[in-house]
Parts: sequence; C-alpha cells; structure tokens
Amino acid sequence: MNLIALSLLAVAAFANVGSSQPSPPIPIWPAGAPGAKGSEPTDVPTLTLYAPQEGQASGAFIVVCPGGGYGGLADHEGPVIARWLNTLGISAGVLKYRLAPRYMHPAMMNDVNRAIRTVRANCAEWKIDPKRIGVMGFSAGGHLASTAATHYDAGHPDAADAVERVSSRPNLAILCYPVVTMEAGVTHGGSRNNLLGPSPSAELISLMSNEKQVTKDTPPTFLFHTTNDGAVPVENALRFALACAKAGVPFELHSYEKGPHGVGLATNDPILSTWTARLADWLKSHGFCR
Repeated sequence: MNLIALSLLAVAAFANVGSSQPSPPIPIWPAGAPGAKGSEPTDVPTLTLYAPQEGQASGAFIVVCPGGGYGGLADHEGPVIARWLNTLGISAGVLKYRLAPRYMHPAMMNDVNRAIRTVRANCAEWKIDPKRIGVMGFSAGGHLASTAATHYDAGHPDAADAVERVSSRPNLAILCYPVVTMEAGVTHGGSRNNLLGPSPSAELISLMSNEKQVTKDTPPTFLFHTTNDGAVPVENALRFALACAKAGVPFELHSYEKGPHGVGLATNDPILSTWTARLADWLKSHGFCR
C-alpha cells in the first residue's frame, strides 16, 4: 500500500462519519516497518481511525496508545477511549504498535513517532489541524506517549517518503497512570523488561527514563494517576510533572487518593470517573474541542 492508497482509505473512513464504525486498520509503514521480522499482523503496526459525528469534528486528532506492559494491548484503553474522544469532537486513531518478546526498543518508539507523522502528513485530506495533534497513553502506553513527547524530531526534508518529511512532535500529551521512568524500584518491571531487555545498560535506562528527557520544548501534558496504584507507582507521574515544572512546560496533574491500576474510563467509580471531565476541560483550554 503506497501513501496515496493509504490517504484514500483514510479519507473514505472519515467520510463514513456518523456510523460509529472505525476505519480498517491502516498500516503506518506501507513498505514495511523498519526492523520488521516478518509480515505477520504482529509485524505490521497500524492506526485505526475513529471519527466524530458529522458536523461535530473540531479539527483536532489524538493518537491513542493502549497499555499492556509492552507485551499486549488492552482493549479497554483503545477503541472505547477513541470513541469517548469522538464525543468531544476529536478525531482519534488507536495505535497497534509492535510488542515484546518479538520486538524491543526502538521499534515501539519508531511506531508512535510514525503514527504522529502519518496524521500530520495527511492533515489536508483528513481535515486535521497540523498544530492540534496529540498523543495519549495508558500505563506502558503512557510510557510510549511520554516517549513521543520527549523523543521526537522535526522531520527529514530530503526523505523520499513524504511522511518522514514532517515533524513527529505531538502538540500535547496525555499520560494516564503512566510508566515514565525505567529506574529500578520505581518503574514497572515487566514493562522495562519487555522494552529494554533483562540487562539494559545504564545509558539506555537513562535515555528511556522520560522524566530525564523533558525540555522547554516538551508539549503541554495532562497526567492522571492514583496514589495507591499497586502496579505502577504514582512517583512515575510525579517525576514527569516535576520535570515539566522545572522546564517551564505547562502541565496539569490529577492524583486520586484511591483506585487500582488500569481503570480506563473508570465508569464504575463515581469519583475516579471524574478524571475524564478534568481532561475534557483541559483539552478545551488548549483548543482541542469546542
């Protein structure tokens, strides 16, 4: 599938608004992902598009990265999140990124950066504002979203592939009970092992401890966590927030006292479920929804 065919498929998907049906999964590397070990579905990262109801689109887009410890993809942190974003008028794409044990870093980082580039390269056809493209992730997907927010580039103007010519920098990031650091004792061990292997170097641990990669150019960030998260310590979110504060990056942090890990929209918890209202307010303040 070439870029033209990809664009036509996505345009057709967005033209089918109002049906609540997503697009067919779109391969983000039409010629094959770099470092691919085959051509099976597990080797082909994709973006599945979800569009708001007709006439409701705000022109903003968010790439959604489900969690799963870098070894799986949690369904309740993918399609349901995209459809919730649609209710705010935000177009969304659920990223199926490559996973361990078949893949390790940098495959996942390459996939999220490519997904953001794919959206930006198709903004005209998809009717998306190239300055309103965000990334959102949960748990290990939160680490991937924080990776996109700190390990991006401006694009490669001379690239033969038109997608690679545009920036991979998201305009904002949303980190939900995220893994952020790779430091032992604070990180989520399974996520670190799947991403970096059992014996990563100190340099790699530091590189992928994303609180250490925050700069003044890191995009505005929304963080949501629970204080008694038993799987991913709240210190992950706190570290990223503190790094944003020190760098002068706008951020909003919500740490709820009680709640388990992996709650998604938390629809069965009347207190925890209010995090989505806080996010909606924040997105509106950044011009992502009406």
